Amino acid sequence: MDIEALKLFCDVIRLKGFTQAAATNSITQSAVSQRLKGLEKRYGVPLIERRGSELSLTEAGEALYKGARRILGELRTIEEHLREIGGRDGGSVRVATIYSVGLYELDPFVKRFLNLYPDVEVQVEYSRANKIYQELVNSSIDLGIVAYPMNQPQIRSIPFCQDELVLICAPDHPFARYDSLSVKKLSGQPFVTFQQDIPTRRELDQILRKHGVAPVVKAEFDNIELIKRAVEIGLGISIVPSMTVRSEIQTGLLKAVALAEGPFTRPIAVLYRRGRSLPPPAKKFIAVLTEDGGAIL
Repeated sequence: MDIEALKLFCDVIRLKGFTQAAATNSITQSAVSQRLKGLEKRYGVPLIERRGSELSLTEAGEALYKGARRILGELRTIEEHLREIGGRDGGSVRVATIYSVGLYELDPFVKRFLNLYPDVEVQVEYSRANKIYQELVNSSIDLGIVAYPMNQPQIRSIPFCQDELVLICAPDHPFARYDSLSVKKLSGQPFVTFQQDIPTRRELDQILRKHGVAPVVKAEFDNIELIKRAVEIGLGISIVPSMTVRSEIQTGLLKAVALAEGPFTRPIAVLYRRGRSLPPPAKKFIAVLTEDGGAIL
């Protein structure tokens, strides 16, 4: 099996292009194309479809991509353990995080980790929660960071932090003059929120239902940035993690209002696959995130 060709194939998909994969691997784009053609010849099926500048996986390509990421993940785990046995530093840790945590909470921990372990590479990608669970099960990543962790037999979770949920509105909104407001006041209000398959949205819906509130959903988005922009221009109000709006509150673009029946908090957890021997760099990263590595050692 051509491990390097599998890695190039995965890089093309992950980076969304041959040029990007070539640059990452310090080879020519032509070399990448030739290695992938070799894979297609070996397996006798097309793996990637090209539609203009966009790439998409065929059914066979999807199957190979999932399997290749699992193989490469297991190989990397072996290499990390061999490095540890040999007393050598270095290696890497692969982390997938939901957007809101990756954008607003993870960076200080990554910087601290790199100061402590400068020879370790940290690979962080932003993803949706359902994909993070899938990639953990497939061993495509070492660690996942999600909100409202689900109980799954194959996944172990470790508490990371708690985010307080706050109401946000435009500075000229009538609610902006309050420091605290009852959830019941939100009934009938234009509301901007997350898409329905996002865990934070499901929890918000439960909070509102519990208090008999039926807001008028004006827009649903898959990331926090679009929600904030929609609230800024007056499309509606929203409820979001307080950490995600610190900058906008400080600059006066948004007003945050506490919910009187709260505080309502959003638990964040670090996930890894149960039964898998984590690479040493991943264990060290968990220790930095939680200030306690004993739970996974």
